[in-house]
Amino acid sequence: MRLLIVESPTKAATLKQFLGKDYDVQSSFGHVRDLPKSKLGIDVEKDFEPSYVIPTKSRKAVNVLKKAAKEATEVILATDEDREGEAIAFHLKVALELDDPKRIVFHEITKQAIQEALENPRSINMDLVDAQQARRILDRLVGYKLSPFLWKKVARGLSAGRVQSVAMRLISEREKEIAAFKPEEYWSIEADLEQKTTKKEFTAQLTKEDAKALAKMAITSEKDAKAILTNLKEAAYTVSNVEIKEGKRNPLPPFTTSTLQQTAWQQFKYPARRTMQLAQKLYETGLITYHRTDSFNLSSLSLAAAEKVITKNYGKEYWAGPRRFKNRSKGAQEAHEAIRPSDPAKVPSAIKLSPDQIKLYTLIWNRFTASQMKEAVFNATTIDIEAKSYTFRATGQILLFDGFLKVYPMRFEQAELPEVKVEETLTLNKLNPLQHFTQPPPRYNEASLIKELESEGIGRPSTYASIISTIQDRNYVEKNDDKRFEPTEIGTTVNDLLVEHFPSIVDIKFTATMEDDLDKVAEGTTEWVPMIQKFYDPFAKILEEKYEEVEKSDVSVQETDEKCPECGKPLLIRLGRFGKFYACSGFPECKHTAPLKENTLGIDCPKCKKGNLVAKRTKRRTTFYGCDKYPECDFALWDRPTGTKCKECDSLLIEKNKKVQCSNSECSSHK
Repeated sequence: MRLLIVESPTKAATLKQFLGKDYDVQSSFGHVRDLPKSKLGIDVEKDFEPSYVIPTKSRKAVNVLKKAAKEATEVILATDEDREGEAIAFHLKVALELDDPKRIVFHEITKQAIQEALENPRSINMDLVDAQQARRILDRLVGYKLSPFLWKKVARGLSAGRVQSVAMRLISEREKEIAAFKPEEYWSIEADLEQKTTKKEFTAQLTKEDAKALAKMAITSEKDAKAILTNLKEAAYTVSNVEIKEGKRNPLPPFTTSTLQQTAWQQFKYPARRTMQLAQKLYETGLITYHRTDSFNLSSLSLAAAEKVITKNYGKEYWAGPRRFKNRSKGAQEAHEAIRPSDPAKVPSAIKLSPDQIKLYTLIWNRFTASQMKEAVFNATTIDIEAKSYTFRATGQILLFDGFLKVYPMRFEQAELPEVKVEETLTLNKLNPLQHFTQPPPRYNEASLIKELESEGIGRPSTYASIISTIQDRNYVEKNDDKRFEPTEIGTTVNDLLVEHFPSIVDIKFTATMEDDLDKVAEGTTEWVPMIQKFYDPFAKILEEKYEEVEKSDVSVQETDEKCPECGKPLLIRLGRFGKFYACSGFPECKHTAPLKENTLGIDCPKCKKGNLVAKRTKRRTTFYGCDKYPECDFALWDRPTGTKCKECDSLLIEKNKKVQCSNSECSSHK
């Protein structure tokens, strides 16, 4: 019996469908060894030697696998093909005390791919293992060395991460740009025109270049706009140029990890973590290829399958011939494939999945199929109209052939312009001066933050989801009503502290360079110990200096004139993980705390009659409303109270789904 080990039970169940009775397929349930949680686990004096342990949750799985390995004639490690998967394979070898296990990798879970992998086993790639281990050690050094500093200088419970802190800096700096932004006024002018013979109406815009060059002015005020309108009085509007040409729109390449996460957010508002969870299930059940990739590569088999699907379902005129895409992303793993359906013949309508899974599978299937279809063809028309010394321009386009848009719709506007001739005179119906103001840069959402991280070389495909989740879990950022990221007060404080005192930790170029160095370790061209030593020595020296230099009062404590109601000592405003609060200066003898007055809702607690209701947040970032006398009073509501009471039962009224109702579920006014 041959033992084949994978990471997850779902993946194991799928592989069992392709393998015969000679194989025992079992799961390791993820990592079987890791650094200890209770201590640093790295000997910085001995070349950063890690001390791995078998976590409690993995011990049962390790014992089961050990027994199976002893009974097997051969052990095959079939973990994922990335660095993480290679590291899991290495730790399985050590934990199970295997002498020379076979290592196989595959990009898709299909019978053919599995068979090819079994026929071409290899040894564990220690360069990939070293790269994963180096990343883990770097992150542990930053987290376990810098977090205690934040505890001492800012507030307990805080933590810092090597890559997450850079993402936090991007969000904080964008917020500062928005705060410093000063809108500038500008105007545009539109002309509602009409063709005299057909009476067809259309709109043309005054071109900005002509307005500046010919009118000798920029349209920055209503006065400027009115001056141009005055100049245009009694002007004749004559067609000066007509250009009609055929335009094409090419399909997008198949998905990589980052573009899948971005598009899933744009179309379904799936957070990156949710997208990766769904993609993991699709991969493990054999429906898509490996979902952690930055490559656009497509196998010859997949291209041949795409041709069959397209010609069968849409006709030969939609098939573009094999189309390949070149990835310009630095460090892209071209040996991998893009994310695509494992079998393109499995159309989404023929597969039974959960609603969210079918949405993502359909998105992946459509994007891959569209990438091999003909371009969309448009008839694009541009008309220039002269009025005295000004030029107005109208543009329009009509779809002639939908091509890939038949499968992967994308936003475009169709606008049909009348057939006009040069020197034809048009009728002006109205001139419209329109006021505008420049807008600040937008806050990041999930899609734009991932795009920025990728463009800056921060993180890698497998890390984007965890980066975004971590900065939210730490309450450093939160999403506003528009689902865009805003830094919290504690997030801004931590970021400012790191930028001022540990600039290299949050330096974008420095972090991107470290990602490149990790890639070189994976390629076998750089040793991991000198790389970490180069980072750690100056980091440790600066950290030691900052413990003496930075005072806690500099960042997290403010004095007030308020007195503690319990002991009479002055109250301080302290900054905690979830924001500012009042705390007694007599701590730890007096442990009195209270929310800031401006944070209370101004609503008396209906249960204890002594406290006030305040907005609070759970560890999962869910907002609720509770009494500020907690734990003495445990009154809480999940929906925001209005401050008024129900006429029927005297309970508080709440806002729920944009409606006001009673908070008492047994009251007739609850619904």
